[in-house]
Amino acid sequence: MKRFDIFGTLKKDMDVIEKELYLSVEGDSPELTETSLHLLRAGGKRLRPVFVLMGGKFGDYDIDKLKHVAVPLELIHSASLVHDDVIDDADTRRGKPTVKAKWDNRIAMYTGDYIYGKALELTTHLKQPEIHQILAKAMVEMSIGEMEQIRDFFNTEQDVRRYLLRIRRKTSLLIAVSCQLGALAADADRQVANSLYRFGYNVGMAFQIQDDLLDLCGTEKQIGKPPGSDMRQGNITLPVIFALKDSERREALLAELDRIHALNGQCDVSDAVKLVTSSDGIARAEALADRYIGKALAALDTLPDIRSKKQLRDIANFITKRSY
Repeated sequence: MKRFDIFGTLKKDMDVIEKELYLSVEGDSPELTETSLHLLRAGGKRLRPVFVLMGGKFGDYDIDKLKHVAVPLELIHSASLVHDDVIDDADTRRGKPTVKAKWDNRIAMYTGDYIYGKALELTTHLKQPEIHQILAKAMVEMSIGEMEQIRDFFNTEQDVRRYLLRIRRKTSLLIAVSCQLGALAADADRQVANSLYRFGYNVGMAFQIQDDLLDLCGTEKQIGKPPGSDMRQGNITLPVIFALKDSERREALLAELDRIHALNGQCDVSDAVKLVTSSDGIARAEALADRYIGKALAALDTLPDIRSKKQLRDIANFITKRSY
């Protein structure tokens, strides 16, 4: 199922957002413009702008106002991906060369910083101090989440709570504030904005868990990178944490992870992937993702019965049905 199978009613405005994204990174540096456009042209789900526009439907919807929220949020997300690829030493993203791979680490880091700067520049159009405060806090939390992930590379003793706190900061918060800020920018009722935040938070948690499952269970064509890339980089995700609790597989999986660590990820990880996918770690991670989706759907119950409410419900259900 493609994005616009669900978001067909937003296609015209999403085209506006897409155009504004490209325009936003044009500047005085031809090289930074080129690297930024390379990243944006690689595509993506554009979930954060979609959630901004959906949130705006619950207030005084105005695309010319909402684009100043939607575009910066997507730029912040994109900048974090450039930095992630440097940290993870990733050569591909969405099946295409990363900025780091096509140029080098220094250019990639400056590209990420440049995109962050462009995002902040665009937010100057927003006159509500609360929006700036929420956005700034989310960026701080994202940075903490990135540091936590680096600190926990190959940490096989981390627990589920630590993992959940990390993905809350790295992924969930930006999706939550996308929903919330869309509503606030459209002057929607404060309780509506709060409910949308809860919806986005829980959808974001489920979305990241599903991404982690796809990394293990999907094909290279589906995910745009070789399966098991997270383990190769030392990122211990929820299915792996659960698999490490399996007494029949723990020692073998620990040995595989030690081998991957010793070889700096430059090795075959198929045996490690098989150990995880043959455990109950997959089913347990799926069950937790379903619980978050249930909470997201419950948050929608308090919202006015408009078309966007049904579309948000469709998004939540779509996330749980991503195939692998």
